[in-house]
Amino acid sequence: MTSKKSLGDDADRIIREARLNAARTLSEEIGITAACRALNMSRATFYRRREAKGDSLPRPTPARAVSVDERKAVLDQLNGERFADQSPRQVYSKLLDEGNYLCRVRTTYRILQQNQSSQERRNQLTHPKYKKQELLATGDDWVA
Repeated sequence: MTSKKSLGDDADRIIREARLNAARTLSEEIGITAACRALNMSRATFYRRREAKGDSLPRPTPARAVSVDERKAVLDQLNGERFADQSPRQVYSKLLDEGNYLCRVRTTYRILQQNQSSQERRNQLTHPKYKKQELLATGDDWVA
């Protein structure tokens, strides 16, 4: 069932695409703002539905990024027997006190997350599922 104002999903989609194509063509001649005003279309809609200008390039790796070897060293420290029961902040503090700096605490959490090692260690309680009570007749005990 469609609403009173709607022409149906397919018809609405076709009308929207036609208005967008008209806005694109018109915007090349008179500009985006004027085209959107002439077609009673929001500029935000025009920009949002605009086609992408090609594939985006992958982000370059920053020069100061932690290398693969450094990541492995951080994981070895965190997964070692010495720090098995400690949080990354505690490990960071202890290693810093010893004069051993591996990386920032936030980077440590990112490395753990990428290796699926960061998760809640405590058991989480779940509420039991209760059934709604209902009355059932079990026999013919009705007395007049």
